[in-house]
Amino acid sequence: MIIAIDGPAASGKGTLARRLAEHFKLRHLDTGLTYRAVAAALLAKGLPLGDEQIAIEMARHLDLAKMDKSLLSSHEVGEAASRVAVLGGLRGELVRLQKEFAATPPGAVLDGRDIGTVVCPDATVKLFVTASPEARAKRRTDEILSKGQEAEYASVLSDLKRRDERDSQRTVAPMKQAADAHLLDTTEMDIETAFQAAVDIVEKARAA
Repeated sequence: MIIAIDGPAASGKGTLARRLAEHFKLRHLDTGLTYRAVAAALLAKGLPLGDEQIAIEMARHLDLAKMDKSLLSSHEVGEAASRVAVLGGLRGELVRLQKEFAATPPGAVLDGRDIGTVVCPDATVKLFVTASPEARAKRRTDEILSKGQEAEYASVLSDLKRRDERDSQRTVAPMKQAADAHLLDTTEMDIETAFQAAVDIVEKARAA
């Protein structure tokens, strides 16, 4: 079984993906971390973010089982990842790795921005998880503050809107809802409500 989850940053898709993977006893891959891992490697070596061949070489040495989210979650890495994600050749290499991960039994839950449209177009069930920019900015701000770091709501909101535009308007694999994906708007939902709604959607898809 493959569950594809797409949506913008801070929509709750990552938390839902982890919970669904645990619930259905599947492996989980946050595909955004693959781009962050490449970006972090480039930053660490002082290499240019726009050189496609260097980025591809970094991707070929990536171990999907050893990506540490805590080390890849900084704002700087996130911005860099959004920039390298527009490189067509790099996307091709990472999509190949992501497809291999999804195809390995017993299946997996993958979350990102092009899972249902590009990585797993034949997924058992597809979810497009979204929320208003304001709700997402508040969640992200609260998350950053809870870690003892500094964050300003207005700045976070502006950053999210900028990333949304970049992700949805890029020429290669833009973020969009697959035609057969179930829309889940979490603006007014807490995580438990959203999780139960997602489980119900998956169960109905399996039954069908």
